[in-house]
Amino acid sequence: MNQLEKCVLVIATITSFFTVFLSSAVMIAVPTIASEFQMSNIVQNWVSMLFYLSVAVVTIPAGQLSGKYGLKKTMVYGSVLFIVSSLIIMFSNSKDMFLILRIFQGIGSGFLSVAAMAMVVSTFKPQDRGKAIGITVTGVYLATSLSPVIGGLLNFDFGWRSLFLFTIPFLVLCLFLLITKINKEWITMENASIDVKGCISYGFGILLFIYGFSNLNQYQGLNLTIIGVILLMVFVYFEFKSDYPAFDIKLFKNAKFSSSNFAALCAYLATFAVVTIVNYNLQYIRGFDSQQSGLILMIAPILQVIIAPLAGRLSDSVNPQKLSALGICIGGVGLFIISTISEGTPLEFLMVALALQGLGFGIFSSPNTNAIMGAVPPKDTSMASASVATMRVIGQTMSIGMLTLVFAFVMGNVLISPETYHLLVISCQVAAGICTVLCVVSVFLSLIGIKSKGYYDKNG
Repeated sequence: MNQLEKCVLVIATITSFFTVFLSSAVMIAVPTIASEFQMSNIVQNWVSMLFYLSVAVVTIPAGQLSGKYGLKKTMVYGSVLFIVSSLIIMFSNSKDMFLILRIFQGIGSGFLSVAAMAMVVSTFKPQDRGKAIGITVTGVYLATSLSPVIGGLLNFDFGWRSLFLFTIPFLVLCLFLLITKINKEWITMENASIDVKGCISYGFGILLFIYGFSNLNQYQGLNLTIIGVILLMVFVYFEFKSDYPAFDIKLFKNAKFSSSNFAALCAYLATFAVVTIVNYNLQYIRGFDSQQSGLILMIAPILQVIIAPLAGRLSDSVNPQKLSALGICIGGVGLFIISTISEGTPLEFLMVALALQGLGFGIFSSPNTNAIMGAVPPKDTSMASASVATMRVIGQTMSIGMLTLVFAFVMGNVLISPETYHLLVISCQVAAGICTVLCVVSVFLSLIGIKSKGYYDKNG
């Protein structure tokens, strides 16, 4: 591994760690934040959902912008926005100010996620790509494993604002390394014009679709969902007609690329709400504090940290879609167990379920990303990276949206209190059951394009 590869890998891994940290750690602190700003059970879920919705809106435009203006430049601007919004959010004095700043954090994170993965793929040779992706994804899982513990401790001892203060120095370090140590720029679409119509129709389409989906219990939510779907269809039409599309829809003609993308969408939709479901069970139903909850919640991501790089390396020699299918199948067993958990379920039962979910998703993620990135030629690397990020954040956002929708149907819009705990348990069971079904769908999607060839399968 040469100096440039090492530096790119360090930056991508650190960036992946801390953008995820500020989402996972904040989820642990949601009860504290909700208490300070008097948020209802529905508004609490928007603390995470606004962040991921913002990421989802910008990922497709970020793919084209990073290809046209450069991956390094995109990461620099994304880092600056993320740092500034993380600094200002500590001075929030209302829930509205807090939620608005979460949107800006999501925008910065979206640009960083797309550019970081594309930079790794562009820097490393095909035979080393899976290993590099595995290490980068390990940064994500390391954040997911440590953020409940670090976030729980910081929130318990210093308050929720300390989560953002803790993050800023590391992001500043990444910005410094980008400016001083990376002398290369990666531009793959220099002569392409920006697809304004495509970006706008996609942005508004995905925004209205996910927001409407989260409010399907209301007539307005159904209308917004339908409008969102129509705008996304308009987006697809524009992309087929454009000479320089924001996202090349034709990439989905490759069965390996399309099936792996949709498998990722279902997998993230199935697994992301688990942290919130289990956290609510631990803090509300069992009465644990944020420190205790964080220690238990780290079971799954610790296994992901251990397994992800091994699975990534294995996916360079074993069909990555087979590994993906195996992984999400194991994760589905864990989710099924979680769907049966009630007030009297032994804690050990819950811990086993978390371990299975962590093991399975650790096997799934790196091979799935390798399959997607390996299905396209080098010129489409930024678009494939945008696709990976888009499927991830849409899945994550819709996962929280699905949980919010279940809460709305079962509990209504209420403050969570001992009087509503029995409804909270039912809500979490229903949501985990839906997630289990989605895991089954992801298994089949992972296997659909297993015989099709990607770019690197043909070209080595």
